[in-house]
Amino acid sequence: MAWTHDQMAARAARELKDGDYVNLGVGLPTQVTQHVPKGMQVWLQSENGLIGIGPPPYEDEMDGDLIDAAKQTVTIVPGGSICSSSMSFAMIRGGHMNLTILGGMQVSGNGDLANWMIPGKMIKGMGGAMDLVGGARRVIVLMEHNTRDGGMKVVNQCSLPLTGKAVVHQLITDLAAMDVTPSGLVVTELAPGVSREELQARSEPKLTFAL
Repeated sequence: MAWTHDQMAARAARELKDGDYVNLGVGLPTQVTQHVPKGMQVWLQSENGLIGIGPPPYEDEMDGDLIDAAKQTVTIVPGGSICSSSMSFAMIRGGHMNLTILGGMQVSGNGDLANWMIPGKMIKGMGGAMDLVGGARRVIVLMEHNTRDGGMKVVNQCSLPLTGKAVVHQLITDLAAMDVTPSGLVVTELAPGVSREELQARSEPKLTFAL
């Protein structure tokens, strides 16, 4: 039994700390907004110029002009602000993001990340991913452990174009949570019903278990 996407987002939200400035990547990471612990003040940032993103809006709250980097309508918490994208990227590149939570296509055992393109497929561009992995103080990747056809996404060496080398600090998949350490991937938590043997069989790198 694997974690659902909602459970994966909730697991990632456990890594948030009070007062953090956090960038959420497009797709699955945006679900983290629904799991910020009550009483915790976390400033969620979008690279198109929003600081202080709140929970997803109800239908009668939607504002077509208030969107995140994925063009999804959002809300802004009290005290939040809107700035230019150039100011937003200055925050990212200047090292002011405590954390970024990104999606991934491949993560290697030493923390290399590929998450922006598959050769031969149409893409919109790099987006902010390369800036984020270079500027954020901590990088968490939230992704499915394997491809739909069972292919490896947790690999010894990424075969897809890299977003960054040795940039990932933590990996959370539908099967487990893992820290990236100098000695490789260390599993800190398994999804219910997932065995060490199954996780290792579905991963290329040799895993170490700290549980």
